[in-house]
Amino acid sequence: MKTELRSRGSAMFALVAMAIIAMLVGGQNSTTAGAQSRFVGGDPSRPDSEDMQALRLRFEAGARSNWHSHAGWQIIAAEEGRGRTQVRGHDIIELVPGGAPNYTAPGVVHWHGADPDQYVVQLTFMGGASGADWFEPVSDSDYRGE
Repeated sequence: MKTELRSRGSAMFALVAMAIIAMLVGGQNSTTAGAQSRFVGGDPSRPDSEDMQALRLRFEAGARSNWHSHAGWQIIAAEEGRGRTQVRGHDIIELVPGGAPNYTAPGVVHWHGADPDQYVVQLTFMGGASGADWFEPVSDSDYRGE
């Protein structure tokens, strides 16, 4: 009788152990399959991004930066409101939520700010070398695109 109980206990233990192993192995396969189904051609890697900075700037209507250039690159976009940016000697670019972000290469002299009649919350991403060179204020005629 004791031998029979021990055999049943061993069998029960073996079944429970196999069920746990099956759940773990089955769970791993479905988790892996789920993660792989989010990308085609392999998972993307995450290169070092310690040289990147992201921030929000709010410019009130009519406010703008001085002319300046960055040692690294800059990407700006409007999150709220309406903004504008301009590379020296080029046309003004309007910044609106959902519109195309604007890329400025290192060393390019430019300004950015709000529309004359509306504030802007500007998303700013900078990378590469840090630092900026600041120049004169943007004149009212440059700001108006004249």
